[in-house]
Amino acid sequence: MRIPFLKGHGTENDFVIVPDPDNALDLTPAAVAALCDRRAGIGADGVLHVVRSAAHPEAKGMAAEAEWFMDYRNGDGSIAEMCGNGVRVFARYLQHAGQAPAGDLAVATRGGIKAVHIAKDGDVTVGMGRALLPGVDVAVSVGDRIWPARNVNMGNPHAVAFVDDLADAGDLRTPPPFSPASVYPDGVNVEFVVDRGPRHVAMRVHERGSGETRSCGTGACAVAVAAARRDGTDPAVTGSPATYTVDVPGGRLVITERPDGEVEMTGPAVIVAEGEIDSEWLENATR
Repeated sequence: MRIPFLKGHGTENDFVIVPDPDNALDLTPAAVAALCDRRAGIGADGVLHVVRSAAHPEAKGMAAEAEWFMDYRNGDGSIAEMCGNGVRVFARYLQHAGQAPAGDLAVATRGGIKAVHIAKDGDVTVGMGRALLPGVDVAVSVGDRIWPARNVNMGNPHAVAFVDDLADAGDLRTPPPFSPASVYPDGVNVEFVVDRGPRHVAMRVHERGSGETRSCGTGACAVAVAAARRDGTDPAVTGSPATYTVDVPGGRLVITERPDGEVEMTGPAVIVAEGEIDSEWLENATR
């Protein structure tokens, strides 16, 4: 038996895409980790498991509004609530497979239903929902240096630290320590941010379960929200949308927060290749 797959990326945040409309595959954490292994597997930051909402127990309640469910898994096999770059690539896959034309689309995720717009020029815009800003002071550290961080939740947790130089983040091979530990019981995505110009920032990120990645969509949204609060451009206060350009190692994203709190992310999404997974290899790799 061979299992179809595709490879795609959004600003070089890359994914193995596994189409499984009827939710027939048992994608165990070990199987996901084997697929994402960059030396012994296909290699990716995560897996986009493509399932019809009606066929997945976690998404049945969303099936009336969104036909497709993005069952997203981190590179270590753990489950994540959301992945912003992943949603764009997920939508691009549906277009590639003839399941969605250019235009508007609803995608079910563990972080709720996301409104997507596939533009004819190639970019994909995702309605990321409203940011939650728990009023808790947090800090992140690298070595003996400590920075205050903004606690932002975009359906998944983020700690955003503004630094003088992106090199201050260190190698990001291991999760940066944070405190207090009770704030993020399931871990956190940590963004280190520098200014590039007016409403223009750059970031590096350690994604929980994946390590440093070339991009993080929810992280870019969290960074834009944190920057708007720092800069006094909170749209709920000013009454005007706040748009930030966010450079990531893998490219550029444009994030807009509207006065009603809705956050939109626009960026590229690319299908790179498609092929077949040898099920015997996968079975052996997960023993």
